[in-house]
Amino acid sequence: MSYPPPIYRSDTGEASAWLRPADAAPELQGVNTQVHYLATGATTGGLFGLYRYEMSAARSGPDPHFHKTMAESFFVLRGTLRLHDGTGWRDLREGEFAHVPPGGIHGFRNESGEPVSMLLHFAPGAPRESYFEAVAEVARGERTLSPEEWTELYSRHDQYMV
Repeated sequence: MSYPPPIYRSDTGEASAWLRPADAAPELQGVNTQVHYLATGATTGGLFGLYRYEMSAARSGPDPHFHKTMAESFFVLRGTLRLHDGTGWRDLREGEFAHVPPGGIHGFRNESGEPVSMLLHFAPGAPRESYFEAVAEVARGERTLSPEEWTELYSRHDQYMV
């Protein structure tokens, strides 16, 4: 494996780092989740997306699915996350990490009865925010989707249910 071709071409660096305070409010408030948009595909130039996903003690999370255009990774900060790894459900505890390459079947949920906090990473970056927001609108009862509309939402957001 070698380094990829340069993205930055100048011979001098630049002051371009940005920071997000730990106490910044979540961008998305769902029924059983809060999502902090730490770094979106738009803010990273499509390199990756990183989200802090906070799940309440209530059972929630997506059923098994896969993505064709991106990898997804999980790092549990607090609690126990139930992860489907393509062969079955298993527990990921605080400090554990899972990586799912494109095409890898996965799902996640909180079944522990305790809050769960995790980092959710997508590479390359994709506009996942509008997917998260649509699902939250449904969960809050602000809209209803027919089976055909769910299929279209999933298709538009590179989510293929198993």
